[in-house]
Amino acid sequence: MADVNRGNRPLSPHIQIYRPQLNSITSILTRITGNGLIVGGLLVTWWLLAAASGPEAFATANGVLTSWFGDLVMFLSLWALWYHTLAGVRHLIWDTGHGLDLPTAEKLGWACVGGSVALTILTALIV
Repeated sequence: MADVNRGNRPLSPHIQIYRPQLNSITSILTRITGNGLIVGGLLVTWWLLAAASGPEAFATANGVLTSWFGDLVMFLSLWALWYHTLAGVRHLIWDTGHGLDLPTAEKLGWACVGGSVALTILTALIV
């Protein structure tokens, strides 16, 4: 017979006790940064095509990319590039069978986050 008490059961995983783990957050962030890099790549492609099209088109594209919004998108794309690269290196380490224990996996996750922030700031200061 059908369970009449179905509405009183908690969802799985239970929302009140579930705590996102660093590995799940970094995995989701890797996917988000990969998709975000597409946006930055499209903007740079538009800028290059506008440069080849003529001065009016280039002025428009250059105005967008050098505005505060363009600077923000390019800076976030730079961070996404570093994060996605470091997360890829982390996955290469995991593919060799190393670093799969929880303490090491957590250290690698924090290394991706901290390393991407540090490398982004360093790259922005150099360029």
